[in-house]
Amino acid sequence: MVDGLTDDRLRRIPRHPAGWTGVGMVMLVVMMAVFAPWLSPHDPQRQDLTLRLKPPAWIEGGSGAHLLGTDGLGRDVLSRVIHGSRISLLVSFSAAGLSGVIGVSLGLVAGYFGGAVDGLLSRLGDVQQAIPVLVLAIAAVAMLGPGLLNLLLVLSVTTWINYFRVVRGQVLAVREELYVWAARSLGCSSLRILFRHILPNVSASIIVVGTLLIANMIIFEASLSFLGLGGAVDIPTWGRIVSDGREYISTAWWISFFPGLAISFTVMGINLLGDWLREIGDPRTSVQRFVVGR
Repeated sequence: MVDGLTDDRLRRIPRHPAGWTGVGMVMLVVMMAVFAPWLSPHDPQRQDLTLRLKPPAWIEGGSGAHLLGTDGLGRDVLSRVIHGSRISLLVSFSAAGLSGVIGVSLGLVAGYFGGAVDGLLSRLGDVQQAIPVLVLAIAAVAMLGPGLLNLLLVLSVTTWINYFRVVRGQVLAVREELYVWAARSLGCSSLRILFRHILPNVSASIIVVGTLLIANMIIFEASLSFLGLGGAVDIPTWGRIVSDGREYISTAWWISFFPGLAISFTVMGINLLGDWLREIGDPRTSVQRFVVGR
């Protein structure tokens, strides 16, 4: 039965167009970020007031040298959007990873040991969940000051609960499995049981949570950058570019539109990928497809 479920999961991988679409969208953004210095036609910080508020190339008055137009300081919007992908992906992936380390570790400890430890960590999570993440992040960044490192730390500390809830719930069930009892009877330490026997069995859910959290991180980072609480002012980020164009929204809509479109495109791709991974890793979906022979 297990082999059949595994084969069924492998057979369903090539037949998921939405999942492959998400993979393609994410890879496109990642490649854009990696090769940003070679893909951007201009220096994203170069200012030329004689070229300010030039429309995109296909609109009257536009220029082929600036395909997506220029902003209020004459900077090329396309180059700024391309370079902005680097900060958004760097912060979102790093924050999701660091948040995962915190949340998964606490979830493993709470679920495995239970009792007072579980109660204390769960109440700590309840307190954090009572405060909206974005509001908590804004308050923390405002106190620590803007900067990429502070932004990374704040996003990590305010989102670990996403991992904690999932991991804790699964560990509570997994710790009662026979192989865990067998490991205990053989004298294995708690640390070895947690990381050798329990963690691999909850890793699929961790990957799904992490994938979906990356999309949220991109939105959080853009929101904080929009409010001026992101990285340094001279670093282009999608949120800051959107903020730069809000004064010209009625006359130069392209300044805010294209970075906003990049955010939507990236988040949609990550969500499609996350839904696909969740379907592949969901045993109930696999059992249903296996039983009906699909």
